[in-house]
Amino acid sequence: MTRMEAVHIPVLCKSVLNHLQVRPQGVYVDCTVGPGGHSRAIVKRLGAGRLVVLDLDEDALRLAARRLAGSKAKLSLHRENFRNLPRLLRRLRIRRIDGCLADVGVSSLQLQTAERGFSFMKEGPLDMRMDRTQTVTAASLVNDSRPERLLEILRTYGEVTGAARVVAALVEERHRKRFETTTELAAVVERVKGWPRGTRLHPATQVFQALRIEVNQELKNLEEFLSGVVGFLRPGGRLVVLAFHSLEDRLVKRAFARESGKCICFSPRDLCGCPRRRRVRILTRKPVRPSGPEIRTNPRARSAKLRAVERLNTSTGGHGGGGGPRAERGRKAVASRLGDGAREANRGQDR
Repeated sequence: MTRMEAVHIPVLCKSVLNHLQVRPQGVYVDCTVGPGGHSRAIVKRLGAGRLVVLDLDEDALRLAARRLAGSKAKLSLHRENFRNLPRLLRRLRIRRIDGCLADVGVSSLQLQTAERGFSFMKEGPLDMRMDRTQTVTAASLVNDSRPERLLEILRTYGEVTGAARVVAALVEERHRKRFETTTELAAVVERVKGWPRGTRLHPATQVFQALRIEVNQELKNLEEFLSGVVGFLRPGGRLVVLAFHSLEDRLVKRAFARESGKCICFSPRDLCGCPRRRRVRILTRKPVRPSGPEIRTNPRARSAKLRAVERLNTSTGGHGGGGGPRAERGRKAVASRLGDGAREANRGQDR
């Protein structure tokens, strides 16, 4: 057993299981297996059911395979982006699933592995790729992006205070020497921002978050996943999503509201393009948060928010948001509103 296997504590594991309501003969999906803690808890309740496991990270899949070895459940592990879940399920000839878990964002395995370049607390290459076959890295963003694009990334994905000053310092520094390591980047950000009074949050936290989200297209992937997964849930099936910052949680909240038949564009009825088709029941009126004891045991859990929905027994048909040309224009515009800013940031991805 590796040190990671020994110390990994899955976030909000009891709440995840309570909301999934695992059926012994059911079919379940763990979209972002990471070190495999949640999957291990699921298979203990599965019996002879089926668990489909996904992750972009080969290291995570190898670790999960070891942790899940010996299970009675039918297991299949796939190196796949969870945005492609519908395509994978069709390839596996799975028409309906009983439950799906998405624990989004960076994993503890990635944060604790210095050579992956996710943490400013450990010196390593400025990488941050979840999929190490892709070409874009955090280093290439910092060293090669136009200043305007860097500013957009930091403001949109990190909500970085003083973003303009940070970008100016990064551009000045990269003229002298290209950024290569995590600690080089963190040192420049710390020099510019300093330590805000009354906080223990490292000055580079939001900058690293913003770069990581851009490198891995995390919000775009989450948005596409949410738009496709509900159709594969059988009636009574559950979808559980764990988010770790406000940008992720906002997307989840709006997507769940839309799938529950609510308007998310807040336009007049005759302009609304929302489907207003109730396909799910929201199980978490407010997000489930970790308790004080869990946070003390597992500090990574402190920012976690769990939301869950249950698939209703409805047909695929439904009513739109109204009639007439103006309603049609509203329907064409609703997808961009679902992103609530994420799509605006994605417009500038081509550098």
